[in-house]
Amino acid sequence: MRVVIQRVKGASVTIDGVVTANIRHGYLVLLGVEAADTEAEGDWLARKIVQLRVMADEAGHMNKDILETGGDILVVSQFTLMAAYKKGNRPSFIRAARPEQAIPLYEDFVGKLTVLLGKPVQTGTFGADMQVALVNDGPVTICMDTANKE
Repeated sequence: MRVVIQRVKGASVTIDGVVTANIRHGYLVLLGVEAADTEAEGDWLARKIVQLRVMADEAGHMNKDILETGGDILVVSQFTLMAAYKKGNRPSFIRAARPEQAIPLYEDFVGKLTVLLGKPVQTGTFGADMQVALVNDGPVTICMDTANKE
């Protein structure tokens, strides 16, 4: 699994002109699921995201996690994070999991985040044509890949 985590002052998802998800301060998490992924990758990522100390403390330093600041999380599925671009100029998405595998892993990941966060996590709609709006905070952007746990 790959994620792009963006600390935001606000983020939303709009589908067919209707806002379907909306958060104030917190994280926008873009999630890509690879065919080789299992629930174990989602477990690891959910814990890392909730414990990530990139929220501002009283002095403005990145010192707090999202639990300490009462922030929200919006998760959006994004198979394009699995792009292979080594050859040519048109990316290949062959490594991305098919929907029948990706949807349960996506839902499991969101469920784990919900439990760890202690409140509902907002989501996009898997496979939908979504317009995602956000106001970056910082900006702070962290990329994680379970195949390369640094």
